Amino acid sequence: MNEKTDGLESAAPCRRRGRRPDVAIVLAVTGALVSLTIWGRYSADVPDGRLALDIAIGAAAWLLSPALLWRPVAVAVALTVLAAVSPAATPAATLGALQVAQRRPFPVAAGIAVAGVGAHVVQGWWQPSDGISFGWWLLLISLGYGALIGWGALARARRALLESLRERARRAEAEQGRRVAEARMAERARIAREMHDVLAHRLSLLATYAGALEYRPDAPPEKLAHAAGVVRAGVHQALDELRDVIVLLREDEAEEGRPQPVLDDVSRLVEESRDAGGRVELRDEVVDPGALPAAAGRTAYRVVQEALTNARKHAAGRPVRVELRGRPGARLVIDVRNPLPDDPGAAPAAPGSGTGLVGLTERVRLAGGRLDHQATADEFRLHAWLPWPA
Repeated sequence: MNEKTDGLESAAPCRRRGRRPDVAIVLAVTGALVSLTIWGRYSADVPDGRLALDIAIGAAAWLLSPALLWRPVAVAVALTVLAAVSPAATPAATLGALQVAQRRPFPVAAGIAVAGVGAHVVQGWWQPSDGISFGWWLLLISLGYGALIGWGALARARRALLESLRERARRAEAEQGRRVAEARMAERARIAREMHDVLAHRLSLLATYAGALEYRPDAPPEKLAHAAGVVRAGVHQALDELRDVIVLLREDEAEEGRPQPVLDDVSRLVEESRDAGGRVELRDEVVDPGALPAAAGRTAYRVVQEALTNARKHAAGRPVRVELRGRPGARLVIDVRNPLPDDPGAAPAAPGSGTGLVGLTERVRLAGGRLDHQATADEFRLHAWLPWPA
């Protein structure tokens, strides 16, 4: 048996237990009112035949009244018919009109009220009430039914309002949960981009040095020691940069972290690539780089970093040309080019996820710029621009 069936079966006893107090209340109220009505008829010296009829009709109405909780319209109609025969059914009939008004649309409740008034017209014609004229009696009956219908409609509207408020609260809670989930996913994607941008560059440098140690075991001990020292220092730097990424993503700790890279740090990035054996040419034509907003400078740094990383992976040993130009009030343009490898099908020098440029394109787009990359017949070009407000 599946979970849905189990849930329905477990909910049914709960509903039945919830109905038991309602049934008891309906039986008690209806029984008391019917009893008072029959007692009043007995005190008024009603003939025995009619009194016996009142007792029978009152008992039938009393037994039918709990069914209003399940079939309010049908049972209210039956009680209205009984009310046309005997006043003993009037309390149950009016209770039926109230139940219909509380649980059904207003036109249905109004129809039951009109039928109830009509039934009491028949009742008044057949068994007129002593001490009050028929007109006043009919007016009181009409006002009673009108009050019951209004009370029931008000209760129904209030219940509908509360249900709508609960539904809004549930939707708001679900919407908040969805927003939290989206924020978490966005934060994870941001962490992934930061991890790729920061560590891919550093680890590609380490892979280059490690490759030199592997393919030149006969190198002089001094060079081997130097390469091993560079690898060790690179590992420490990678760990430091990983910590910087984590600190950066914590807003409450961002101000305590180390300064984040800006456009002026591109020259240091180029020097690191040159120290690793890369042939990198930097052409810097930026006017007043200190005026570039920090967010744009950091994005520009990541663009150059990713371009150099890809060049080491896919075109190891080939020269790379980096060009920067721009000024306040215009754009910052980044252009990186490198020749394609002689063997396009060769495996990259270091493994990668293949999503670096995708994440970089999204980063540049969020910064208000644009990034394009393409491979021509003989070279790979990465071109990006970022807005630079005056």
